[in-house]
Amino acid sequence: MTNTSDYALLDSGNGRKLERFGAYVLARPCAQAVWTPKLDAAVWEAANASFDRESGNRWHSREKLPDEWNVTVDGLRFRLSSTDFGHLGIFPEQRDNWRWIGERVAAARAASGGEPVRVLNLFAYSGGSTLAAARAGAGVCHLDASAGMVEWARANAALNALQDTPIRWIVDDAHKFLAREIRRGRRYEGIILDPPSFGRGAKGEVYKIERDLPRTLDLCRQLLSEKPCFMLLTAHTPGITPIVLENLLAERFEDVPGNITSGEMLLTGDAGVRPLPSGCMARWEAAAQGR
Repeated sequence: MTNTSDYALLDSGNGRKLERFGAYVLARPCAQAVWTPKLDAAVWEAANASFDRESGNRWHSREKLPDEWNVTVDGLRFRLSSTDFGHLGIFPEQRDNWRWIGERVAAARAASGGEPVRVLNLFAYSGGSTLAAARAGAGVCHLDASAGMVEWARANAALNALQDTPIRWIVDDAHKFLAREIRRGRRYEGIILDPPSFGRGAKGEVYKIERDLPRTLDLCRQLLSEKPCFMLLTAHTPGITPIVLENLLAERFEDVPGNITSGEMLLTGDAGVRPLPSGCMARWEAAAQGR
């Protein structure tokens, strides 16, 4: 496919991926890229910077990367920065999900005659899904355990002129927050969650996806309104496959008319570039009469 955004996958292989983020080409580890790269080694070596985990988490740069720079991906603006963990502040494999979120919110608003659509985004990181929902007209609750990531997401909202839209910015442990929302009687038409393989809450609470995800989904199910619209569940944990996620959603939506789809999330580039699997997703969408 032809990529018109500031992001593109250029190549992958030998446990690495080569990507373009605006003006900068970066090489980073990627365990699932077990094939041979297509591009010459010289192209990889010409990258502006590379990240290495073999000798400690370190960036190696041909030239100093800026402390921050901005990119546009599918019409959304993001502030990027080279973190100590090799992340940049964006997960481009979520692009199709951002489009889907926007479409679901727009459809729900149209079907309800413009009534508010409330969306909860858990483990929300730098806010790509929050931006997609807010841009489509939803009121969003954005939650992450890291105060720094919530501030990063707020900066991204400002980059997109969404700082005055109805977004609640919450720093908290996911389970504690969900339990409080249930007690308060708050409900949401859409819920998005991308739970980590392992994470720590705002007060040191430990989250392990294999142990804790079923409880997270049970709490989320209780928070859906009487006219639910969608739930999007994504994961980047080895062993958590699309069918695993699909089964988890199916278990909780047996009594609600709707459809579930699942699949791999992909990093993509121009024609001829091998797509790179980068996590999995499952989506539940209410049947037409459910809204």
